[in-house]
Amino acid sequence: MMNKTKKISYVAILSALAIVINLFESAFIPPIQFGIRFGLANIIALITIELFGYKELIFVNGMRVTIGSLLRGMIFGTQFWISFMGVVLSTIVIMICHRFKTSLLFMSVMSAIAHTLGQVLMVMVLYSQVMIASLFPLLAISSVATGILTGFVAKECLRRVRV
Repeated sequence: MMNKTKKISYVAILSALAIVINLFESAFIPPIQFGIRFGLANIIALITIELFGYKELIFVNGMRVTIGSLLRGMIFGTQFWISFMGVVLSTIVIMICHRFKTSLLFMSVMSAIAHTLGQVLMVMVLYSQVMIASLFPLLAISSVATGILTGFVAKECLRRVRV
């Protein structure tokens, strides 16, 4: 069992890593067609749920979206809400998959699809554009690929790092 100070320190480090990865990906890795991104910060979410639990996952993902948007100067703008909705659905799916003890790879893919769904739904609401839903199948297919990538990296990280 880990003491409270050590646990808080690890969660703070994971939050900082998620924020830095999020900012790095936004600034230096251009999106693929239709704004598709790799979702590398989700690696940290997957690691967090495996090492700590639900509350810590919610905290890390919340910090990632809030502080990341704040540092980009876009707090509470449309991009924040689109990202926020994606992270909320993604987090819920990660928690459900973890509860049912699914594989990390499956959890990652389902999380990526849920993130995409959340973003599409929020765009539909914010911009009153129902037709954006027609892009969802293409975006979901790309989510499978990016989910496999992030799930594999998270699995390798967990295999190599001991807390």
